[in-house]
Amino acid sequence: MAQSRRQWLRAGMGVAAASTLAPLSWAQSHTGQPIRILVGFPPGGGSDAIARLLAEKLKDELGSTVLVDNRPGAGGQIAAQLLKAAPADGHTLFLSHDHTISILPQVVKKPGFEPQQDFVPVAGIATFVNALAVSSNTPARNLAEYAAWVRGEARRGTVGIPAPASTPEFLTKLLAEHYKLDLVAAPYRGSAPMLADMLGNQIPAGIGSVPDFMENHKAGKLRVIGVMGAKRQSTMPEVPTLLEQGIKGFEDTPYYGIYAPKGVPQAFVNRFSAAVAKVLQQRDVYAQLTALGLTVGYMNPEQLAVRESAYTRVWAGIIRRSGFQPQ
Repeated sequence: MAQSRRQWLRAGMGVAAASTLAPLSWAQSHTGQPIRILVGFPPGGGSDAIARLLAEKLKDELGSTVLVDNRPGAGGQIAAQLLKAAPADGHTLFLSHDHTISILPQVVKKPGFEPQQDFVPVAGIATFVNALAVSSNTPARNLAEYAAWVRGEARRGTVGIPAPASTPEFLTKLLAEHYKLDLVAAPYRGSAPMLADMLGNQIPAGIGSVPDFMENHKAGKLRVIGVMGAKRQSTMPEVPTLLEQGIKGFEDTPYYGIYAPKGVPQAFVNRFSAAVAKVLQQRDVYAQLTALGLTVGYMNPEQLAVRESAYTRVWAGIIRRSGFQPQ
């Protein structure tokens, strides 16, 4: 972990140094003008929490007001379409995780955007894993116990997911096949309303990102019983991975990144990316993001593009093997 952090710190300092060579015209002309960060999910979820923390810190680095603009719906599709339509003047960006960028364009026939053609990678923030959590009145403490509990009564098979045709939906299907269960994925408009129903014991289980569940898991209000990824999470080491529990195929880690519309000035990309690198080096930011269950690691635009491409290929294989047909 220490070596990994040193690597991304060095990368961040390298971009920051390079940005000093960029023209000052962008910074001078945009000083005091608001920048909005689109988020494709409602307030209260992991994406929103990350965006608001970064926005607060970035305003000092950029000398401009940075606002979070929540545009929930369709798994981030609405926000992505807004980014595509936005002027490429440095006023609009999009904070997104893997679903909207790498998965959604492969499961929706007409998403209304093509990330590699319509967006410019600006900065990678972190990687994370998804997890299966159960509500407080669900007694299961691992996948085997959960499967046995679901078999006891058909109505127990509802699993909340933050968006349709997402990683959580594919995992729900895999769990159903593995344990021979009748599981039903119930899509929500983001993780916040899903969490509300889980906390109210309206649904017995949900699949989302570790940042979505972290606070309530630590408080004992719900229980994470399995995490994706190749190893356990340092923030919840007591929770076994899906791989440990016999579920393979979800070891690759998704990511959070920031994107701008195609055609945005390179000076803006350089400056904003360098600002993100500096913010992620701040101890309080690192601590808060880590506490959410993120593995913080700055990626410059080129590294984010490589990460996006690699993860898209991984999911092309998962989707193909599942037999899922774009809707």
